[in-house]
Amino acid sequence: MQQHHLTVSRTARYYTLGTLHKNTRQIWFAIHGYGQLAQYFIKKFAGLDNGDVFVVAPEALSRFYLNGGYERVGASWMTRDDRDNEINDYLSYLHQLYDTVLAGHDLSNVQINFLGFSQGCATVARWVEGGHVRCDHLVLWAGYFGKGIGDVISAETAANTPITIAYGTQDEFLVEIDLQKYEADITATIPHARILTFEGKHTIDVGLLHQIAFGL
Repeated sequence: MQQHHLTVSRTARYYTLGTLHKNTRQIWFAIHGYGQLAQYFIKKFAGLDNGDVFVVAPEALSRFYLNGGYERVGASWMTRDDRDNEINDYLSYLHQLYDTVLAGHDLSNVQINFLGFSQGCATVARWVEGGHVRCDHLVLWAGYFGKGIGDVISAETAANTPITIAYGTQDEFLVEIDLQKYEADITATIPHARILTFEGKHTIDVGLLHQIAFGL
């Protein structure tokens, strides 16, 4: 038996919130977590839609049925199987999305933010690491980095990027690791990272998101 690979075209789905126009002051690329869909994830950003903010939520290419049934559907950015090709595929997709959405727009007075949630943290960090995009602020929300955050973003890239780490103090996944160790592992690689918490579980807290976006 021999293994082969064939590069094919895929139809990717993404959602937007707001309108990108000459008065836009913030753009957010929002990367969902494992088992989520972009159409629901983007609703967490509705509170940012003040007319000056434009949100783009790409959806991962691999969809599957959740909970062993055939009703709810989720998506995943990758698994450990054929890992390198899956990473390359989603990076190519995200690069093309970035170019397509921003083409022809004057971005000189716009802050471009990237946010990843849970599994989306590794995805968005690799996206920024690739050097294809301009990232003015990177937000890593409730992400776990099994091999350390240095596995997805280099210290050099991180040093030149404002980075915020956000998580809930009752996050059911992170408390298993020990939250102090979680923070220490990140700040060992990214000492300038700003760490913000909220009282809650493994979710996007809309109040904290609003604070991060508008500095309130």
